Amino acid sequence: MAENTASKPIEVTAHDLPLHCPTPGASGWSGHPRVFLDVTHTGEAVCPYCSAHYVFKGELPKGHH
Repeated sequence: MAENTASKPIEVTAHDLPLHCPTPGASGWSGHPRVFLDVTHTGEAVCPYCSAHYVFKGELPKGHH
C-alpha cells in the first residue's frame, strides 16, 4: 500500500515538478490514484494516500511563484 511508509523523506528537485504521487518509478502493486503535491510553498508535502513524505531541495525554476 505505502510507497514510503516509515522511511526517510524522498528528496525532490525542480526537475521533478510538477510533483505527483505515485512517482514514475513506483511499483505497480503500491499504486493509488495520482495526486499532485505542492512542495514549493513550504518545502515539503505528504501524500494523503500513502503518507510518502517529499522534501524539496535546491532552487525553484525561474518564473515559478
